[in-house]
Amino acid sequence: MDATELLKKVRQIEIKTRGLSQNIFAGEYHSAFKGRGMTFSEVREYQYGDDIRDIDWNVTARTNKPNVKVYEEERELTVLLLVDVSGSGKFGAVGSIKRNQIAEIGATLAFSASQNNDKVGVIFFSDKIEKFIPPKKGRKHVLLIIRELLDFNPESEGTDIAYALRFMTDAIKKRCTTFLISDFIDTKDYTQALTIAGRKHDLTAIQVYDKRDTTLPNVGLIKLYDPETGSEKWVNTSSAKVRNLYSKWWYERQLQMNERLLHCNVDLASVATDEDYVKALMSLFKKRGIRY
Repeated sequence: MDATELLKKVRQIEIKTRGLSQNIFAGEYHSAFKGRGMTFSEVREYQYGDDIRDIDWNVTARTNKPNVKVYEEERELTVLLLVDVSGSGKFGAVGSIKRNQIAEIGATLAFSASQNNDKVGVIFFSDKIEKFIPPKKGRKHVLLIIRELLDFNPESEGTDIAYALRFMTDAIKKRCTTFLISDFIDTKDYTQALTIAGRKHDLTAIQVYDKRDTTLPNVGLIKLYDPETGSEKWVNTSSAKVRNLYSKWWYERQLQMNERLLHCNVDLASVATDEDYVKALMSLFKKRGIRY
């Protein structure tokens, strides 16, 4: 899009997502993510009810009395958006294009972070790291991120979630709150990278999908195009067997994704392109707020 159209779109997104972050998400975001980052404050003697995992064994051995580490909340968080910009994000048959939905979700999270005085950054990835905007504060910085979310053109079309997670783990030294936003269409195994990233950072997954990803319509012979590989294939959708196999593929892929995330203790919000992402995010925030 040209500069004038882009600025108009940025302004529209700013008005919508800033309003959401101020009026809807502020409290839920704070309760779900604030306090997850803790800094060491002092050591004191163990008291009944203290978590034994907080025992400082060095001080305990030196004093012959059990001592525990005391932590305090960090005043601010570092929020990182890990955004999938691969070719499959261009697809949109039901509702908006996946990439547009991802952009709005990313913008809303960025403004929510900014409203809570947190730093926010973004990593755009395909099957490589397309662009890294380091975390900073301020409205100007958030608007820069939104412009990129709306108008970023990747060099590659593929997807490599594991590579993106490894880059994030290496690039961000301090523990941060990370949102991995993707359709999760990736044929490679990212379990190990997800496990390592989840241990170091507070990681949350947000899946954006199109309902046409889940089922094939009965519309006869059609040509399917894979935007990530460039391959084309004719498919007879009149065949119930073909449609069932496609639905089975989606179900098994979703099952595998959910098992990976559950194994790595990563929360998931899943939202279709024709659904209200506000409800999905609110549900995610409330679940995390209750648990933590």
